[in-house]
Amino acid sequence: MVVYIDLIFLANLFIDAVLLMVTAWMRKIRPVWWRLLTSAGIGAMYVVMMFVPELSFLFTFLIKLALSVIMLLVAFGFGSMQKYLRTMGAFYMINFVAAGGILGMHYFLQNTGELFNGIWYTASGGMSFELKIAFWFILCAFGGVMLFFRIVQSSKQRTERMSGFLGQVQVWIGQDHIECTGLLDTGNQLYDPLTRTPVMVMEAALWESHLPASWLRKCSEGNADQLVMELGDESFSWQDRVRLVPYRGINRNHSFMLALKPDRVEVMMNGVHFVHHRVLIGLDGGTLSAEGKYRAIIHPDVTAQEEGSADTNQKQDAHIGEHFTESG
Repeated sequence: MVVYIDLIFLANLFIDAVLLMVTAWMRKIRPVWWRLLTSAGIGAMYVVMMFVPELSFLFTFLIKLALSVIMLLVAFGFGSMQKYLRTMGAFYMINFVAAGGILGMHYFLQNTGELFNGIWYTASGGMSFELKIAFWFILCAFGGVMLFFRIVQSSKQRTERMSGFLGQVQVWIGQDHIECTGLLDTGNQLYDPLTRTPVMVMEAALWESHLPASWLRKCSEGNADQLVMELGDESFSWQDRVRLVPYRGINRNHSFMLALKPDRVEVMMNGVHFVHHRVLIGLDGGTLSAEGKYRAIIHPDVTAQEEGSADTNQKQDAHIGEHFTESG
């Protein structure tokens, strides 16, 4: 059997460097490239040592643990015990994910014959497995597993960041009320240009049992301005509450949005209850969230009350994205 030490060294150098980079990304650490490369080199040299019979005593649990400690110290430094232990936990978790992902992909692609050819029984009746994974398969599978892990983690982090800006919304008109989940958008600068009343946007589908079907259809088609000609054609109990608000969307096109004047809007966010009486509810004919996580865009003025002052700085610094802006 021929063993290419240089190839093994370079492969492990690459794998260790990627593992350390993903650890730094997960822990939000900005690594120094030469320290990270030095740490990966230490890990790669350790693998090469397994081919030296005189150094077989190095391949024990305590030595492996000590090596991981040294690698993390070289790559990221110490800082504090709490910070270091969290980094070590992230490093080991990523290693286990990578190893489990490679094994999972290996067995997933095996056929029945290959699987049973790798199983054999010992004289005592025990079962053993012979594991043979191609070198290039390990590299390709490792890259795929790390990419998938990063995508999943990024999605999880986005969801966690967004959860702090989600709240329960209740809109009251007389005895009727509509309830849904809303997203606080600090970039929302949509106001009624005449009264300077803030406009909170909701999906028109939430109001389908209260509005004429033709109105909902025109909202979905983006023809809300044509409703001015139909206000007297259909009887509608909330007709005196209807407004048309000009706005400019993300694509900078000017249009009109159908809006309702409610009696009050209640928002429960991060344990704080907000009540606002001076607000309009703009109706959007589409879907605000493709994943269905929220169905309303909360105007920042709705939560700009005294009891919410503890979170004011956080809300001002965060910017989810500009959905609607005032037409000017």
